[in-house]
Amino acid sequence: MANYGMAFDYKLCINCHACEVACKEENGIDLGAKNHRLWIQEDGKVEGDFWNLKRDKVEFMQMQCQECEDAPCLKACPNGAIYRDDNGIVRLHKNLCDLTMACMSACPYDARYVDEKNHITDKCIFCADTRLARGETTTACQITCPAKLRYFGDLDDETSEISQILKARKHFTLKPELGTKPKLFYLE
Repeated sequence: MANYGMAFDYKLCINCHACEVACKEENGIDLGAKNHRLWIQEDGKVEGDFWNLKRDKVEFMQMQCQECEDAPCLKACPNGAIYRDDNGIVRLHKNLCDLTMACMSACPYDARYVDEKNHITDKCIFCADTRLARGETTTACQITCPAKLRYFGDLDDETSEISQILKARKHFTLKPELGTKPKLFYLE
């Protein structure tokens, strides 16, 4: 099948949160829910009072499951509920999840959360249950982003847009020292 990954031209982010809203809508997560499959992390600082604010250079980082090739959450699950599908996506057998939350503790990216509606741990799965299952080749967050900063596709296909962008541009992964081999890339 495929080996899906995602790249972010993160410096283009305008912090509009359209990706978060699209993700929640696509995956049946309540819009007001504090839990999420992806989120925007703001790095930088704001100083001053209401009338005289000063901001350092602020960057917005797109955060979600890093789809690790060596996934700590998969190893930590005591029930075998977590598995890797044919597309290389780390998934969950929902009927086997008993909320031990060992996967949440094991994830160094804080990408898993408790879905209180379905009583399972959850995370981004690149719209595998919805868009990919219908044969679509984009994620909800990717097509909704007004800055078009997300690239999604098959990392094993040398002609895919993500493979081409990763060849052409310098990039990095988060916490490479952990050896999890993330399949999310941040473009410099």
